[in-house]
Amino acid sequence: MERPAWIKDKKIAEDFEIIRCQIFDDYKDWKQDNGCYLLIRTYFENHEIGVAICDYKHTILKEFRGKRAQDLYYNIFKYDEENKKGWFTRLDHAAYLGKELKKAEICLAIGLEYVQ
Repeated sequence: MERPAWIKDKKIAEDFEIIRCQIFDDYKDWKQDNGCYLLIRTYFENHEIGVAICDYKHTILKEFRGKRAQDLYYNIFKYDEENKKGWFTRLDHAAYLGKELKKAEICLAIGLEYVQ
């Protein structure tokens, strides 16, 4: 396999390969996380982001609030782990949380309405 040009001083594994990703279909490829679902909103009055953790009986279990995406996802995952809640059973759900929190943070910074 040809060595990628951007790799300068790193070793590559013997079985290194470039994997071309298929396009993710938002409907066919989506899988529900059985742990929880999330509601995310912005609070312009105090420049915060809120994340509501909900069960599938549509009960809001907790709401986390913070100013930055990183502060929120760090504290949500820490609380989940320390309290053995099992809210996140899929890595793509955790990745989605990070992506949406960053979008909300950017919206707050530039004064746009955030829609999840």
